[in-house]
Amino acid sequence: MDLISLQDIKDAHKRIQPYILRTPLIHSVFLSERVNAPVSLKLECLQPTGSFKLRGAANRLLQLTEEEKTRGVITVSSGNHGKALAYMGELLGVPVTIFLSTHTPACKVESLRKTHAHIIVTGNSYDEADAAAIEYEEKNGLVHVSSFDDLRVIAGQGTMALEILADAPDTCHIIYPLSGGGMGAGIGLVSRQQSSPVQTWGVSMERAPVMVRSLEAGRVLELPEEATLADGLKGGLGTPNLYSFAICREVVNHTALVSEEEIGQAVAYLFYKHRLVVEGSGAVGVAALLAGKIKPDAPTTVVISGSNINLPTFMELVERYSALF
Repeated sequence: MDLISLQDIKDAHKRIQPYILRTPLIHSVFLSERVNAPVSLKLECLQPTGSFKLRGAANRLLQLTEEEKTRGVITVSSGNHGKALAYMGELLGVPVTIFLSTHTPACKVESLRKTHAHIIVTGNSYDEADAAAIEYEEKNGLVHVSSFDDLRVIAGQGTMALEILADAPDTCHIIYPLSGGGMGAGIGLVSRQQSSPVQTWGVSMERAPVMVRSLEAGRVLELPEEATLADGLKGGLGTPNLYSFAICREVVNHTALVSEEEIGQAVAYLFYKHRLVVEGSGAVGVAALLAGKIKPDAPTTVVISGSNINLPTFMELVERYSALF
């Protein structure tokens, strides 16, 4: 029996409606011509906090008890989940503490410091920040809210698949960024319960793709963190990982890896072709299509997961690859 039912995800969708944007699904003429199959883009980069993470954060905080709301919540984040949690915390009056590693992009740290959340930057990797957060949580009696390994967060992320399949019921492939597995688990749980098969494709960067390597090995692995344009996908799977890895083993049909060059080109491509500002982690699905790592033969939707990119980095990528587009 699934830990999360389709009804749980439908209930989450109804619950979070007042707090999220029902993001548009746009047809990409350019990508459709490129891969010779209909391609649409699910623009989660347009969410109020700039990423899909708002869905899971909203569903989780809306189910806190009154006692938990008083205690406050804590998380470790690469940026986007923290921003979503801070946003919801302000709306609901819930104190939020966010741990970030010293390698979190400056634009994301700066954005979080403008919220009411308590920000602590420590550790040279996501995993080190996570260890510090666990110690702080135990000492202060806070409620832990994982960015991916939480059933209510996973249900929230799965709501985007409900919208994709409602707006484009002929979708046969959904391509999305794969890291801790919250999105992959949620999308996969919805996709596999459709009357017509929907194939899911999780895409990661080549540099330390922990979930992909763990799926290949059949167990949770730890890999040294590496610098990448897809900074939102960095980090381990948690110790222990209770839910997301097991669910992803069941529902992630295919995986693909993309290089830093391919990610950078995809960021520039989305700007030149669609005038979208997309962070590296949000562009990996398009990178896989442009590089021929995924070759769909039927209607396909690509999740554009976030827009929180450092402006100088974005401008440098757009200029570097301008001749290509």
